[in-house]
Amino acid sequence: MAKLLRYIELKTGYEDNGPAWIGYVTTSRTGRTVYFNGHALGKGSSWEGGNYSENGNSYWVSGVKKNGKDRHWAGSGKVLIEAAAVAEYLKTIGATSLDKSRLAVTHSIVQTDIEKFERLANAGLR
Repeated sequence: MAKLLRYIELKTGYEDNGPAWIGYVTTSRTGRTVYFNGHALGKGSSWEGGNYSENGNSYWVSGVKKNGKDRHWAGSGKVLIEAAAVAEYLKTIGATSLDKSRLAVTHSIVQTDIEKFERLANAGLR
């Protein structure tokens, strides 16, 4: 499983203005599942513009943009950035400080219990 810096945005019910985060995700071996903030997001597109989904909610997951403008051009709202990811994010975009008009640091992103999701997925196979 790989741990990667990603931009994640909830699309369902929000279009381009949904809650959004920059933080570390863990991917499954195949990359078809992304684990983030207590969620297991499965690969698949939707009419709401997402490329991953969970329980009927659509999410957009992508690498962070080097220009620091991760939100869709039509979107608005601050993006929460995982405190542990700030240094790597700044290095990635070639900046020395965060643009606080677009980003806010958060300590509330929780680890995902990947084993729990694997047990749930495998329970249906027995």
